[in-house]
Amino acid sequence: MKTYIAASIAMLTGIAVGGFTVQGLQAQGGKLKAYSVGEVERVGTGSDPAYLAAVRKAIVAAHGKAVRTVGGRVVKIEGAEPPQGVAIVEWDSLDDAVAFYKSKAWTDLAPQRDKVQKSIRRYVVEVEK
Repeated sequence: MKTYIAASIAMLTGIAVGGFTVQGLQAQGGKLKAYSVGEVERVGTGSDPAYLAAVRKAIVAAHGKAVRTVGGRVVKIEGAEPPQGVAIVEWDSLDDAVAFYKSKAWTDLAPQRDKVQKSIRRYVVEVEK
């Protein structure tokens, strides 16, 4: 009988320690997700599959995930007229997003980007917990 009690206490202690460890690790890695939003107008044909593939590859390499909204419809709900296109990217953190937009990979794609789109505004929004 004592063996069962000792085993139960050991198991409960292990669960408690594991729970605190996981909570501590989450607190340390508590970076908030972020989304970058680019409001763009199409230039010329407004389409370049090679450019889009290159941008998406660079985004993934920088810990981002393209939401693939560039070709989607944009509908005005209120306020000023919306842009023709909106590019949304989910990032692991605001720091990752800012680093990407300051990176050589993004800068190197500027000549291709300028042929297909004009950026009206681009910003990053951090998600609350």
